[in-house]
Amino acid sequence: MSERLERIRTALQALQPQQLELIDESHKHAGHEGARDGRGHFRVRIVAAQFAGLAPLARHRRVYAALGDLMQTDIHALAIDARAPQDP
Repeated sequence: MSERLERIRTALQALQPQQLELIDESHKHAGHEGARDGRGHFRVRIVAAQFAGLAPLARHRRVYAALGDLMQTDIHALAIDARAPQDP
């Protein structure tokens, strides 16, 4: 696993996920404007009790908060699927 993926995975541990799937999709965006500065495109599926009762936007904000500076240094685009354990 790349160092970048490991940094992202470690940051997301702050949300105490029960499930976490992180996929680097940067190769699909070669030549894209955001790819030129070295940051990547990722997809995350995260299941955490912290998301219970929160609207999707609030869940996304928690993910962004957990990632902090990585959003400026390592991540250009992030597709988020954030769910609570009881969600379908």
